[in-house]
Amino acid sequence: MDLGMLLSEQGRVDPPALYARLHRDGVAQPVDGAARGFAAAVYGYEAVSQVLKDGRFRQLDADYLDLTTPQWRRHPALRVLRDSMFFTDGPAHDGVRQIIGRAFTARRVNALEGAVTELTHRLLDRLAQLAADGPVEFMGEFAYLLPSSVMAELLGVPQDDLAWFRPRVLAIGAILELDGANWRNMVRADTAARELSAYFTDLVALRRTDPRDDLISLLAATELSDEALVANLITTFNAGFVTTTHLLGNGLTMLLERPRLRAELGAGNVGSYVDEMLRFEPPVQILVRYAPEDAEIEGVPVPAGQAVLAMIGAANRDPARFADPDAFDPARPDPGSLSFGFGPHYCLGAALSRLEGQVAFPALFERFPDLALAQQVGNAPKPLILRGHDTLAVACHGR
Repeated sequence: MDLGMLLSEQGRVDPPALYARLHRDGVAQPVDGAARGFAAAVYGYEAVSQVLKDGRFRQLDADYLDLTTPQWRRHPALRVLRDSMFFTDGPAHDGVRQIIGRAFTARRVNALEGAVTELTHRLLDRLAQLAADGPVEFMGEFAYLLPSSVMAELLGVPQDDLAWFRPRVLAIGAILELDGANWRNMVRADTAARELSAYFTDLVALRRTDPRDDLISLLAATELSDEALVANLITTFNAGFVTTTHLLGNGLTMLLERPRLRAELGAGNVGSYVDEMLRFEPPVQILVRYAPEDAEIEGVPVPAGQAVLAMIGAANRDPARFADPDAFDPARPDPGSLSFGFGPHYCLGAALSRLEGQVAFPALFERFPDLALAQQVGNAPKPLILRGHDTLAVACHGR
């Protein structure tokens, strides 16, 4: 596979067209991008599942960066990421995940439905007020605020600080792109990491003297080092709403482009709509793993130290797994997408993200039955790792 094609403007505008071509050539192939450290692209549904659960392929951890970027510890953003459970495997990952997972049990998520519903309607009231002056920026005023407010409540982050967080979260997210770790992005991400680290360090100190029923207090009482504690708070908070933000933005455009399906959306079928949104346009299109030792996937060799592109967006459109994969069909009997990953790093917040989507979409269209895009979305290139809209202007007409 030509990596340049994936990273090109056309590849970013319309990755499903590339995915369709790849599926005609099997389930995996070598990457013409060895200089970037990528050996293989895996895009068949079963093959991607195998990479994500196979212990031969690891997160891009500290050992990997020692091989590829020896000076990486000079960058606070890279240190924060590598000190977190999101870029570790084995016991270092499992122990922290078990602790943080207590905040995302099925019981606790189900108990949040009333709070999510109340918050949704408060944000809709705000949209109605803003709409009196013209189009509203949906991503900042709703898609970001709903999931970030829920995560803030779980962690113990003051709601008044959410506006401060967003640009810093975006700065760190930018370096996760396949070609995103350029000098300008790294400077911004490092600044954001310093500021976020100082913020959470202060908040942890407060919780140690005044503990509450929140995740910060829970983690502050563990034996985690201060560096690992702060790193996991930053990454858990960021990951807890970024993908849901894109689910809400991507899902809204899907519905607005399909009036018939939007009209059929209701409380009884909203779960299947959300699952199909996640399959059709996953907020995370690609995950990257590397082989610490020589390995092979579907006949493609992966030399030690080289990386594999696990293409979730393509796997979700594998015709061997999904009939008519390029059609948006909420009535699919078994959506079963890989949008929340697979294996030991399966997204802890998957159930919460689904809940937020299931509450938000019916409420949006009940409140604003004539909700519409204020301008065409167009074909601007988008990121591939965290795929969604930066902004989305909507006209909110309704009750």
